[in-house]
Amino acid sequence: MRERSAVGVACALLMLLTALLTGCQSESGGGEEDTRLREGGTPSPTLPSGYGAVFLGVDECSSFGTTSFTEVSCTSERAAARVVARHDGTVGDGPLCPGTTDFVLHISEQSPASDEDGDGAVPQGYACMRNLEPPHPGDPGGGGGPRTIVGDCVYGSGDGQVRETACDGEGEKMPQYRVTKAVDKRAQCPLSTALYVQLGGEKPVGCARPV
Repeated sequence: MRERSAVGVACALLMLLTALLTGCQSESGGGEEDTRLREGGTPSPTLPSGYGAVFLGVDECSSFGTTSFTEVSCTSERAAARVVARHDGTVGDGPLCPGTTDFVLHISEQSPASDEDGDGAVPQGYACMRNLEPPHPGDPGGGGGPRTIVGDCVYGSGDGQVRETACDGEGEKMPQYRVTKAVDKRAQCPLSTALYVQLGGEKPVGCARPV
């Protein structure tokens, strides 16, 4: 009787061990199945790259116009300018655009519908634009652009103010001074400097001399 009892206990232990092993294999198989589903199933939604992913993101393009504009593919016939920098907020409070920016597009919170996170809202910001084709008023001496940089020409507009104009004389006003150097302080300008021009940026003082 004791031998049969011992055999019975051994069989019961073997069945229990088999059940435990089967359960472990089942759980392991389920985990692998879940992993396969996560890796090979439908991926989580992601924003597309390029045109349309972010409204007027860097390297995207806009149509013609500085007051009325739309984002278009850079290969479109309507494409006029490319975004070289994009910042939230206002121009007065945000970083400066690159020196050779041709113009700035101001983006309101209400327009347009395409946005970064799919919530239907575009934050207020501004895009620094560079024309896809010449002319480039933001180039040194070009007579335009949102910033005055080294190589630009200016004329006196009254009340101690100056405005930028084309160095080649083809602008509305003839150039009177050319910015030859950008420095930290006026004392660093050459002795030939006849006019100090506010540039902004890391070296905010422009040293200008007569044309």
